[in-house]
Amino acid sequence: MLDFLGDLQRSHMCGTLRASDADKKAVLMGWVNKRRDHGSLLFIDLRDRTGVTQVVVNAEKAAIHQKAETLRNEYVIAAIGTVKLRDANTVNPNMLTGEVELVADDIRILNESKLPPFLPSDTALTNEETRLKYRYIDLRRDAMQFNIETRHNVAKAIRDYLVPSRVQPGTFYALPQSPQMFKQILMISGFDKYFQIVRCFRDEDLRADRQPEFTQIDLEMSYPQPETVWGVVEGFLKAAFHAAGEEIATSFPRMDYDEAIRQYGIDKPDLRIPPFTDALDCFKAENLQELAINPNLPVIAIRIPKVGELSRKERDDIKPMFHSKGGARVYEDFKRIGNKYPDAAAAISKKTGTEEGDLIVLVAGSAQAGPQTALPAHRKVTPAELAIYASAGLLRLALAQKYADRHGIFKKTGDPAKDYRFLWVTNFPMFEWDESEKQWMAAHHPFTSPHEQDMGLLEQGVDSVNDPNSTLSAVRALAYDVVLNGTELGSGSIRIHRQDIQAKIFKALGMTDEVAKKRFGFFLEALEYGTPPHGGIALGLDRIVMILAGAESLREVIPFPKTARAVDLMCDAPTPVDERQLRELGISIKK
Repeated sequence: MLDFLGDLQRSHMCGTLRASDADKKAVLMGWVNKRRDHGSLLFIDLRDRTGVTQVVVNAEKAAIHQKAETLRNEYVIAAIGTVKLRDANTVNPNMLTGEVELVADDIRILNESKLPPFLPSDTALTNEETRLKYRYIDLRRDAMQFNIETRHNVAKAIRDYLVPSRVQPGTFYALPQSPQMFKQILMISGFDKYFQIVRCFRDEDLRADRQPEFTQIDLEMSYPQPETVWGVVEGFLKAAFHAAGEEIATSFPRMDYDEAIRQYGIDKPDLRIPPFTDALDCFKAENLQELAINPNLPVIAIRIPKVGELSRKERDDIKPMFHSKGGARVYEDFKRIGNKYPDAAAAISKKTGTEEGDLIVLVAGSAQAGPQTALPAHRKVTPAELAIYASAGLLRLALAQKYADRHGIFKKTGDPAKDYRFLWVTNFPMFEWDESEKQWMAAHHPFTSPHEQDMGLLEQGVDSVNDPNSTLSAVRALAYDVVLNGTELGSGSIRIHRQDIQAKIFKALGMTDEVAKKRFGFFLEALEYGTPPHGGIALGLDRIVMILAGAESLREVIPFPKTARAVDLMCDAPTPVDERQLRELGISIKK
């Protein structure tokens, strides 16, 4: 039985313990380099990229000793215990940690490993083809760790563009998940931490905050909790903003995805604009009936401050701005509501904190909407409610942008706490329902880890991928976004490190073993060779600069940007190529 990492945090790297650490408590995490059985004592050489520490398990701790007996080379474990000085006759002068050992109080087996075709500790190298096939094992070797660390700039990859192979005609490099998988392969290979500022290409529809060519800040780390990743990102952003002359405070506030939807109708809320107020309880039952409002759905009051009195035409202009989802309705004339239902209007004004000149608009569900879908307690938003919140969320942003000159919320004040409203949005849904395909789809890349507490829900729902009421609806992902002023700066997650869980996720997505092996075969095989828990995030450097510069588009902060049609007007690119080049690549163009 494998153990989850839980909230356990590493205290030391395996190669850093010294005599000065004697009698200290320590938590080490790494690979089993070797296990020696001396009867009542088990000795485990535990390895990470910094070196090896000897872990001692005494038979007096029967349960731990029995667990340690199951360990094999390249198993991933956490060892919790006390650092002790070795006896003088057992000191190993050939090891940096040779004066000490860790006497284990507990062992957690985080992942197991198949017998590798060769071991990182092997002195006689196997043939190069085997080394390249099992590169993640080869990269665990000390020599390769040194070489790659010396190179320092690792694993660059082109993303989401089809790149034809001239050497293998008719084949293409089409690697939509390659950077993600390669980051994870580096963790499997024992590098522990990865950081890169990398140029990326992505073939997708463009908008103000999206370009086909962009710069990404990429990081990955082993044995993290989400909070570990957040701390690193906050430190980076604090330094980046300081370099631009802005001082921001950390740590950033955190909000569950469901709470973000409930308060703002969007998973990247702009905290400068007031949140929603649920005004359902401000109306009497007969009021709701007269207004044809569904009493089982929220009634959202949107407040945009200091807009001032609107003309009749300005109020009428609100309706075309409203995009209804799931039968949501807009009530743009709050004055008319006040004339007909003065008690309700007064209660709404009080509950929202309305002041003179504030704009109030209501969004509610139609009385024709169907019954509510029951969800587990940790999910706060049902599908029917989500439609109301999403409709209100789009309108809230549209109104705030339309009347920006009046309320001035978006103008810089000189106070970073007001000008830069950071937020971590956490606990996203693991799956989302695709109405056109009538099945559950991955809400993120398929290597995102579900919550440990939701594994039971995953087990229950793994065979009900086409059921909209499947327990898959309640499975949460260990995914998180860092948001600033309504812009997603970066997205990340704790990754799946166990092959059995990865297989369940693929099955829940309706992917057969054959399809999974065809698409991700090498990666799934890598998960069988002692993969440590790991996670990370990718941030958009251009978006950070755009906000710091006060620009409205990424094109204003990229030296040579593309248009919304992905055209470089200066270079007149992209352009056709001649027939000779196409023949060389084995490509024909359909007219």
